[in-house]
Amino acid sequence: MAFVTASWNPLGDAFYRKSELYEMSWSLKDGLRDSLVAAAPYGGPIAVLKEPQRRSPSSRPHLDIYSASGQTLASFTWKSGVVLQLGWSVSDELLCVQEDGTVLIYDLFGSFKRHFSMGQEITHDQVVQARVFHSPFGTGVAVVTASARFTLATNIDDLKLRRLPEVPGLQGAPSSWAILTQERQTKVLLSIGPELYVLDHTSCTAVYPPGLSPDSGSILQMCVSFSYKYLALFTESGLVWTGTSSLQEKFSEVDTKMRSAPKQMVWCRRPRAQQPSVVLMWERLLLVAGQCGDTIQFPLDQVSVLVPELDGIRVLGGFHQELLQEVPLVSQEIFKIASMSPGALLLEAHREYEKQSQRADEYLREIKEQSVLSEAVAQCVEAAAHEWDCTTQKALLRAASFGKCFLSDFSPESFVSICRELRVLNAVRESTVGIPLTHTQFKQMTVQVLIDRLVHRRLYPLAMEICRYLKIPEFQGVSRVLRHWASCKVQQTDLSDEAVARVVCAKVGDTPGVSYSHIAAKAYESGRPELAIKLLEFEARSGEQVPLLLKMKRSHLALSKAVESGDTDLVFTVVTFLKNEMNRGDFFMTLRNQPLALSLYRQFCRVQESQTLKDLLNQDDDHEGLGNFYVASAFKEQRLEGRVAALQNAVDEFNKAKNDFNAKATEEEMKLLRFQKKLDEEKGAGLQGMSLQDTMETLLNLGLHKQAEQLYRDFRVPDKRFWWLKLRALAEKQDWDELDKFSRSKKSPIGYLPFVDVCVKNHNQHEAKKYLLRVSPEQRVQACLLLGDLEGAADAAIERRNEGELGAVLNRCPASNRQLMERLQRATAKK
Repeated sequence: MAFVTASWNPLGDAFYRKSELYEMSWSLKDGLRDSLVAAAPYGGPIAVLKEPQRRSPSSRPHLDIYSASGQTLASFTWKSGVVLQLGWSVSDELLCVQEDGTVLIYDLFGSFKRHFSMGQEITHDQVVQARVFHSPFGTGVAVVTASARFTLATNIDDLKLRRLPEVPGLQGAPSSWAILTQERQTKVLLSIGPELYVLDHTSCTAVYPPGLSPDSGSILQMCVSFSYKYLALFTESGLVWTGTSSLQEKFSEVDTKMRSAPKQMVWCRRPRAQQPSVVLMWERLLLVAGQCGDTIQFPLDQVSVLVPELDGIRVLGGFHQELLQEVPLVSQEIFKIASMSPGALLLEAHREYEKQSQRADEYLREIKEQSVLSEAVAQCVEAAAHEWDCTTQKALLRAASFGKCFLSDFSPESFVSICRELRVLNAVRESTVGIPLTHTQFKQMTVQVLIDRLVHRRLYPLAMEICRYLKIPEFQGVSRVLRHWASCKVQQTDLSDEAVARVVCAKVGDTPGVSYSHIAAKAYESGRPELAIKLLEFEARSGEQVPLLLKMKRSHLALSKAVESGDTDLVFTVVTFLKNEMNRGDFFMTLRNQPLALSLYRQFCRVQESQTLKDLLNQDDDHEGLGNFYVASAFKEQRLEGRVAALQNAVDEFNKAKNDFNAKATEEEMKLLRFQKKLDEEKGAGLQGMSLQDTMETLLNLGLHKQAEQLYRDFRVPDKRFWWLKLRALAEKQDWDELDKFSRSKKSPIGYLPFVDVCVKNHNQHEAKKYLLRVSPEQRVQACLLLGDLEGAADAAIERRNEGELGAVLNRCPASNRQLMERLQRATAKK
């Protein structure tokens, strides 16, 4: 704490500091000399390819992948072509651009994922320089060939190659070039001697940096900022020009006194920077050139690589790694010498308080008199977030905690949030993890992306602890980590299928958001189908099990699982799949072992594939089903001959099934069809296809009583049914003579009350009275009531002394007929 400002270097109104991040864990014999190096931003991994130009088959280059702290993640011998450029994608995939235009992509652990080519023409011309860049579209690759043609791919995940126009006068690679992203367009900025050109998809345009000295000479080096908003140019006269990348505004022009081109030139600019700068690196010198015209020089004792970040630069060497950045304004206000800012006073007050000195009260009084205690607490909290040293972080946070004790309305949310975030940052900054994130980078990256990076590095315990500590919802946090862990676990070959399944089940359990079917799919993709089946046993949702089982060609098991689920839609899905995959015989045999599946398929065939249903029933010797099939087929036939033939087949099948009732009913249907045809031909009655009852009703309505009676006798129609049919038919026709004859033909099986009823309904009271005397005594009261004969109804009810009938008549009796009401009341009283 006492020497916080010891490493600060002034540049204009600001200060720059260089903090050591790590002593590198790797053991590189010659450091980074003769190596192709690529380090991902946001504290990402580092790729080192030793002696990339080596072409001897007996002595190939070696590619190593490390964490930012130098921990080895992967190491393998490079067996492909000559690599010109390494780069990292936004998802931490390593891109290796070869001179033949092929781009090979590896994951963090050196496993090959895929490759693509930048085009056949590039393969012929050969690549001389390449760049891997990031844009709003994703990760892109740009190459320039020996024939001086540029080709771009702005998104490697959605590959669309764009060949840019030729540049006039360019022979081979330009002296320097960079990628610009402006207004969602990717362009190339290149220099030919002192001239600058912007190359887009359609044209090559000469541009002129405003204010660049005419005698500056050729442009030897250029770079754009992390955000692509700013541009820096280095000329052979040693000048560094800075301005906007649109070349509309100039910031500064600094003389570095160096004539040779730097090995690297990058922007060092943090958000809300006071003094943005450009950092240039030569073999033994690191120079920071600010817009104020001043410079800072740092000697280099090792071969180094500059890694641009959102808020600074990582200086990567063979033995250690440092972070160069502008000191945040809040840190300057607190720590600079003789500072009287509220945060500085509060920090000093807390120091005195820890010494048990009364001067602490004096500092606090001074802060309170200025009414800046809230500001002091906020400054200490914000400054703690930007510090790398844990001791400094604690001192600032304790000072903030001390200050907020004297505030009654201070919201603790920011304090608690910074404490949590710093604890996470300190955990991932550990050399064993090797992700040196600043707080600014962390806020830009978001917690979810950090969790993803830890997961991709297989640091599962740390990822889950961070999820729990930050109280991330389980589905987005722990469940996602466990899902990735399990997917990785099933790809390990050092354990048996049984052991892996047991470990995964014990770890995952019933964690919500983790699908065993997803894990099983990963196992199957890794060539472990038996493990996939074991994992599927833990999947509670059959709908998730079945698709993978079908993909694995485990059709019988898929069908069993679908049937067990009770989901008919799922069963039908499997049956449809089996039907398309199996031959007919095997398919039918498979269904025979699953009655539910067989039933569903029969229902489908009944509607869609009747011939298949017939074959299925034949194979099962299901004569009952075949009989029903022929009956259903018969009624789809339009011609009588076809219908009768189908019904005859049904009779034969019912006889084989020993179903006498169905056989007899089918024979009677055939008999009825023939009878209907005969009458249609003779009388034109239009009876074809009617039921027996409808046929008799139609005949009676047509006056064909003999034919109706013939059906009544031939088909043994019950007497009551036939009498009811004929009674209604004659009454509707008002054929009262025929009705009278019919009533006298024999004793009515339905009684004579219906005769009274139909006559009354058809408004013939006179005819109804003919049948009143023939109505049984039990029904006479009801018959008299139908005719409206209350006197007769009363006489019949009194004679029968039936309390219910007496009450019914009494209810119908009008109040004006007092004599009748008294008779009924006396009869009721006697009862």
